[in-house]
Amino acid sequence: MSEIEAPQVIAESLVQQGVEYVFGIIGIPVVELSMAFQAAGLKYIGMRNEQAACYAAQAIGYLTGKPGVCLVVSGPGLLHVTGGMANAQVNCWPLIVIGGSTNQDHEGIGGFQECNQVELSRPYCKYAARPPTVALIPLHVEKAVRYTTYGRPGVAYLDFPGNLLQSKAPEEKIYKTLAYPVAPLAYPSHEDVMRAANLLRSAKRPLVIIGKGAAYSHSENILRHFIENTNLPFLPTPMGKGVVSDTADQCVSSARTLALQKADVVLLLGARLNWILHFGKPPRFDQDVKFIQVDVCAEELHNSVTASVAIQSDIKPFAEHLFEQMNAINYRFSNDHDWWKTLSAKCRQNRDAVHQMAMDTATPLNYYAVFHHLREQIPNDAIIVSEGANTMDIGRSMLLNTLPRHRLDAGTFGTMGVGPGFAIAAALFCRDRFPGKRVVCVEGDSAFGFSGMEIETMVRYNLPITVVIVNNNGIYGGFDQDTFDSIRSSGDLTQVTPPSALGVQVHYEEMMTMFGLKGHFCKSIPELQAAVKEAQKLKNQPTIINVAISPASDRKPQSFNWLTESKL
Repeated sequence: MSEIEAPQVIAESLVQQGVEYVFGIIGIPVVELSMAFQAAGLKYIGMRNEQAACYAAQAIGYLTGKPGVCLVVSGPGLLHVTGGMANAQVNCWPLIVIGGSTNQDHEGIGGFQECNQVELSRPYCKYAARPPTVALIPLHVEKAVRYTTYGRPGVAYLDFPGNLLQSKAPEEKIYKTLAYPVAPLAYPSHEDVMRAANLLRSAKRPLVIIGKGAAYSHSENILRHFIENTNLPFLPTPMGKGVVSDTADQCVSSARTLALQKADVVLLLGARLNWILHFGKPPRFDQDVKFIQVDVCAEELHNSVTASVAIQSDIKPFAEHLFEQMNAINYRFSNDHDWWKTLSAKCRQNRDAVHQMAMDTATPLNYYAVFHHLREQIPNDAIIVSEGANTMDIGRSMLLNTLPRHRLDAGTFGTMGVGPGFAIAAALFCRDRFPGKRVVCVEGDSAFGFSGMEIETMVRYNLPITVVIVNNNGIYGGFDQDTFDSIRSSGDLTQVTPPSALGVQVHYEEMMTMFGLKGHFCKSIPELQAAVKEAQKLKNQPTIINVAISPASDRKPQSFNWLTESKL
């Protein structure tokens, strides 16, 4: 009776379920498992930090719709990815974490890196388990893949003690599974769609908000038809950008505050009323606003505020049904309506103010000038990865997306350090599915510091990622050299160095010289333009463009603080 080793069973089970990519860092007891992955045909990418590996695995899950795998060692290895697991769970992205753990006969007596890993993972997972035998591994792998993709996507954790990874089982005893079926679609009831349609038709100041859920569900074709035909104004959430193009006539991102504050009916498509949308409460929303909420997760309905119409449904079938109902009466919200005139005027006013800042190319540069001229140089279909404070917030309005799932940023959890991992996943996705498509990773200098050594991973796997660091010498804001030196000359550096301060004009681009490659340091717009043009020519290697801006550069004045909510 022939026997099969546990690592082979794990690897073949993942392949059977359609998994393609594994990101991780090897060590005891998962070294042999990583080699089994490659032998089975899985694509293994060795990273420099477990958190970055976890970020990459979840991003590939979002982009492909199939969970990526993050492979980690026992104890600290698993603990290092809990931040990434929480990010994926809150972001609703499919991810499987596979962790090695101490031998079972060492548990309770101080085994190497002993840690209660299944229980520690459970708060950040939809499913967490330790297969009890080699024979049952395929069952748990199938369940993990299914749980991460069905309903609201999320995270699964599978734990493998060292002694189990060294075990074998007769091939005849291995549990037989089939590839998990395609996730079922949740369809809305006709009555709910009619209620939503009637409410939209009666609205004087309607607004559509397109969320990340609409992007993940691949609803872009129907939503583009819907918005174009109805002429309803829409706002995308940060990672809902591109489902309907940011350049569409109906996009009112430039008047976001006004649109949210004055709308009387809001259609939420795969967007949650969390902090990103100010919880749906005054003063950011009208106190009498009516929400039509569409979400695949029933538990999300009526969260924060009570929706007037709450519909559990996948976005695509709902949008198709709603489009039919609106089209049946040739509904179109006229540009002559007072609401459109108000929104259009505000969009023009805000765009003019931003354009004036973007055209100010005096040095030291400001954010708006950098982003405007960067946007002019990068392809319209580039995948844009972004993180940082002002870097990400201002970049959301300045760096436009015309295609869905082409914006990856800190997301719902507001996690810093995600950029390089996300960019690596995006570059692999492009390499395997859309050769020639570019990935541009726009980082604040503080955010880059979290995972900056993943630049070595990019070099090792020949990934042509353009990393743009918008460098203001600090967290939120830093200091110029004279001010920095003056402050630090007055006492103990640990007491006088401002907590927000980083080094002045650190030459991050010099990291490329470690690999015999070239980076760019830019202080002016012509230097930035030349650097981006040169970077776009690279076929199989990354580069860093380090752009020095004014430490005092900030967002244009805002009507509300970014996290404004009702205090009533």
